[in-house]
Amino acid sequence: MSLLTSLARAHASDQAVAQRLTTVRHLHVSSEPLVFVPLAMAGEAHAPLAVMIGTSPDTPELLTVAQPRNRDQQVAFAYELAKIFAAYITPRTNRRLPVRAGASGVQYRCADAPQVWVPNRAGVEFIRILGRSTRLRRSTGEWAVPRNIPVMGKWLTFLADRAEYAGSAMLVAATDALTLHWATGQSTEEDQHLPAVLGWIAPPPGMTGRDAARACENPLKVPPAGPATDPSFDNGILEPLLAAYHQAASPAASRIAEDKIRKELRKQLDGTWHRMWQAITLLRDPSLPAGAHVGVRWERDLDAFTQAADWIATSPGAQPKRDSAVYAARRLYWLERAQQQYDAERAFDDPMVMAEARMIGEAFVGTVIAAVPNRRVGRSLRPLITVSTTDAISLAAGESGLRRPELLDQKTKVVSVTRDGDTVMVELELREGMGSGREPRPGTVPAVGDSVCYSLFKDDYRRAPTLPRKEDTPWTHGGPPKPYLPTEQDAQEPWS
Repeated sequence: MSLLTSLARAHASDQAVAQRLTTVRHLHVSSEPLVFVPLAMAGEAHAPLAVMIGTSPDTPELLTVAQPRNRDQQVAFAYELAKIFAAYITPRTNRRLPVRAGASGVQYRCADAPQVWVPNRAGVEFIRILGRSTRLRRSTGEWAVPRNIPVMGKWLTFLADRAEYAGSAMLVAATDALTLHWATGQSTEEDQHLPAVLGWIAPPPGMTGRDAARACENPLKVPPAGPATDPSFDNGILEPLLAAYHQAASPAASRIAEDKIRKELRKQLDGTWHRMWQAITLLRDPSLPAGAHVGVRWERDLDAFTQAADWIATSPGAQPKRDSAVYAARRLYWLERAQQQYDAERAFDDPMVMAEARMIGEAFVGTVIAAVPNRRVGRSLRPLITVSTTDAISLAAGESGLRRPELLDQKTKVVSVTRDGDTVMVELELREGMGSGREPRPGTVPAVGDSVCYSLFKDDYRRAPTLPRKEDTPWTHGGPPKPYLPTEQDAQEPWS
């Protein structure tokens, strides 16, 4: 947690209401998100108990499992859930648009991608576990399940893996999306409780954020956002209903017991369902416009979705239980690259995020006090500017890579750093991004009196490490990996 965020949390606690951390929205919000609110039976590792799901706040679908330990009911639940996911995802795999011309011809990309919202990080983990439980099922043989179940499992696994990439917006935890933009007056652990976070950000009339969050602490009045249920609900309500269903002596009695279970589970989910849409509405507010790089990150999601759609449509295998050595190394590079890009893009888009960098010396804001715009070194245009700043910086002569958010393709080199009390004069040599003429293109060289911001953030290309081809993986690292085909043992594993 940065110093600025800590100060915002302290201010939120003092003012009893959440404080904005950003000036723009740093997350893509789909025009048609799929909201997914899961419940799992306590003590059963992610055994699904119920799901409320849908793309409209007014028409949710409720799927329940009256006996979560019953395999037939688990399969029936997964089958119905897979139909909903297929209806949401499949149309997005079919509509494609040309995006670029490559050596092999015009390349096409999906015009849209799914965006699935869950209440919190535990919901992301629920999707990961459910994806693993379903993608390894077989659609033939003794333990066969409907074919749409392992296909859903592949998609859920893809979404959960994609959620690890900084800036990805395909699987979104509502609590993380909100606390990215607002600081509450509670701990980071408490920030995983969706009702409390919304209480701080948008308290009911006549209540402070602190009072609204405190009112959410009673699980009997405000059920937790899941996926785990509250012990008081498990022991006092759910367990007797499950026992009555198990002991039912006739089909009619079973249906009555099942209806009661469904009714109580709906009560547990209804509040979270409406709060999910409240969170989405808050992030769509016009006072929080999308940052300049939000669309760029969504295009990366579209590329990843297109590749996944092509693979799932053609591969008989599934994602393996463990990554191969080469893929694991490449994935680590991709994750680090995504984090570097995300940090830089957020800072370039948002002065409040850049302020955090200024506090730790990775950026500075100052006024241009001298400029030599037409300076040349040999045949190259190399303007000089001197910036006066009072920010605490730790730059030295010869350091390069400083850039302005307004002109990201222009790099600079520090010529000298002179200190006079609390004031620092930084002389910079400008390189690239000024055009090819004898004079710099208008607007590319700051004039005397201009206020400028420079930072060390980098979001440009970084060469990937040289790794062997997948088929050349040495025996010391497991040898060439084969497509992972679910085994008979996978088909018999518990649904958890």
